[in-house]
This record gives sequence, structure tokens and C-alpha cells, in this order.
Amino acid sequence: MSLLPNIIFAIILFSGLGFFARNVSKLKRNIYLGKDVDTSGDIKLRWTNMAKIALGQGKMVRRPVSGILHIVVYIGFVIINIEVLEIIIDGLFGTHRIFSAIGPLYGVLIGIFEILAALVFVAVVIFWFRRNVVKIQRFMKSEMKGWPKLDGNLILYFEIVLMALFIIMNATDVEFQSINSGNVISQFFTPMFEGLNVRLIERIAWWMHIVGILIFLNYLYYSKHLHILLAFPNTYYGSVKPKGQLDNLEAVTKEVKLMMDPDADPYAAVDEDAATPDKFGASDVQDLNWVQLLNAYTCTECGRCTSECPANQTGKKLSPRKIMMDTRDRLVEVGNNIDANNGEFKLDGKQLLGDYITNEELWACTSCNACVEACPVSIDPLSIILEMRRYLVMEQSAAPMELNNMMSNIENNGAPWPYNQMDRLNWKNE
Repeated sequence: MSLLPNIIFAIILFSGLGFFARNVSKLKRNIYLGKDVDTSGDIKLRWTNMAKIALGQGKMVRRPVSGILHIVVYIGFVIINIEVLEIIIDGLFGTHRIFSAIGPLYGVLIGIFEILAALVFVAVVIFWFRRNVVKIQRFMKSEMKGWPKLDGNLILYFEIVLMALFIIMNATDVEFQSINSGNVISQFFTPMFEGLNVRLIERIAWWMHIVGILIFLNYLYYSKHLHILLAFPNTYYGSVKPKGQLDNLEAVTKEVKLMMDPDADPYAAVDEDAATPDKFGASDVQDLNWVQLLNAYTCTECGRCTSECPANQTGKKLSPRKIMMDTRDRLVEVGNNIDANNGEFKLDGKQLLGDYITNEELWACTSCNACVEACPVSIDPLSIILEMRRYLVMEQSAAPMELNNMMSNIENNGAPWPYNQMDRLNWKNE
């Protein structure tokens, strides 16, 4: 009978890890629905970007208040959860604070964990206050209503509860309190439990803490907080090209070169290896590459991109954050479609373009890269916008009238203005 708690713990632990592994498998499958893209070059630069941006939080501190608070939560939450290893060992083998065998160092480590837990608690409360009382403008945009707002608050509640359970667990652990070295924060809460069954309270807090962490781990798949896991690969695979450099389609580039080559044979056999693609640009998530889909899942919904967007600032409908959220929502919908149809996607009459993202949003973009520069985890909303614009222009001829006129003028007159090439220098006579 004494093994029953260990058996129950093992069932809960491996069930939680099993669900997490299933979610990771679905996540990987959805991301790789995208087209292949070459990410093999610039290995050293990619590792440097990951170290600076994801690990070092280099772009977060550009906004000092939220940046420093985020670093506190990030470091504190990661380090505190080192003690989860001790909980797992204790739960599986029936021990109690197995790492206390290392002596005085144990008290020092737990003391550091408690200080970090208190700092995380304070930082999370400030984050909640900024979202719900101060109502920072970037959290009040239309795309942040409903589930996105609730999701942001749920994560904050999760973190508050987990930090509180950690402190309560220590405050009611009689053996731990007797060490009198690591209880730098919990000792102040111990008197609150005098006269109560502290052993029972400690056990309840202990169980709730580990179960809460497993729930949190599996909740990530459904939350914007996937960036906790994906920020590292996303910053590694992020574009290392100059931000103003655009990708050209190989088939189009070849056609242009042929047109400009006076020695080219217009009747030469077509090179099948460089054949024209089935579709120009992107109208749905499967037309994007897998790095762009990874971007969508990594979006933190912080809104820095939208707050820096000049089009959004002038009242245009475009929000780079919404572009990423819409891409992720459509990708999840496609993934659910595949799950419901035994691994095969069945046409559902929807697509990313039109059903999620409108033409108006796409053409409001100035292609300035402000959103790309602002993102703290190297997400590139502009690349998705440009691919969808490419589809509108090359597949549907649905560019705005002004752009169509300009392209016609370039084709006919060699310049964007509606003047004959012979008249292009008449301005000098005026």
C-alpha cells in the first residue's frame, strides 16, 4: 500500500509527458506542412543570433520596463524548475528532498530559488496590472480580444499559482524549515500555518505543484507561450540576409535574363529542373515555407511589431501581429483537419488569404521592415505579406490600380511614368 503514491505519481508524470510528446509531434508535423527552404548557410551567425536574442534576451531590453521584467520571469521560472528534478525523483522513489544530501549547498540553492520565486511573483503581478489596469495600448488592439486576452492572463495566473505553491511547500515542510538556511522567503509564511496540519498542506502543495507544471507544459501547445520552447530554433533559423533584400523566384529571374540576353534562343528547350512553379506566391499556409510557419507558432503576441508599424500608426487596418496570429490560427485549423481525416487534408473551402487576411491589410504594408526589426524573437511578418502579395499580382492580377498602372508603364515605357521613352528628358527644356 505504501507504493500507491509512487504508482499514482508515475502514472501522472508519464501521462503528462506522453501528452506533451504527442503535442510536440503534431506541432512538428504542422510546421513541416510548409515548403522546404535552405537554412544551411551562416552557421556561426545563426548560433550567435540564438545566443544573443533567445538566450541573452538582447532585443527585449530595448523597452527597459517590460524587458527587465521579462528577464526576471524567464530566468526565475527556468531556474526554479530545476527543483522539479528533485520532485520527480522523490515522487518515483518515495524519498523526501533527496538533494538535501549535498549539505549546506542545498539550503543556498533553495534560498536562491525562493528569492527568484518572489521576484517572479512580483514581476507577473506587474505584468497583469499593465495588461488589465493600465491597459497598455498594444494589448488593446482588436486582435487581442477574446481568447488572446484570456490566454495572456491565464499564463500569468499559472505562474502566480506555481510560485505560490513553491513557497507554501517550503513554508510547511517541517524538515526543510529545520535546516534554517534556505528558507529566506518561506520562513515569513510559516507562522500563517500554525495550528494546522502542515504535513498535509505540504503534501497538497507538493502534488499541486508538479501537476500544475505538467498542465502548464501541455497547455503551451494551445498558447502563445510556445515561444518559451520555440524562440531558440526560431532565432537560429531566422533570416540572416540584409533586411532590405527580397527573394526572387528562380523561374521569373531566368525569364528576365533570357529577355535581356540578345544571344538567347527563345525556342530552346525548357530546363525541367528550373520549371515554373505550380503557384506563384502564397494563398494558404501550405504555400509558405516551414520557417514562416515556425514564425507563426513562435509569435508571443507582444505587439511590438504592430506598435512600430507606420501603417498601423496612421490608422490602416494592417497589424503585423494579426498577420502572424492569423497564420497560426489557419495552420492549427489545417492540422485539425488532417487529424479528423486520418492524416489527409481535405479541402474545407477556406484559405489564409481572404478568410483570415484581407487584401486591404496586405497592401497597407510599406515593406519598411519595422516589424521585423522590432520582434524580440526574430519573426518576419513581412515575408508572409510579400508572398501573399505575389500571389495576388501573379496569380490573380489583383494589384491596386495604381500599381498596375505603374507596372504597365514600366513594361511599355521603361519607366513608372506614363510618358513615351522619347519624351523622358523633356523636363530639362522647361
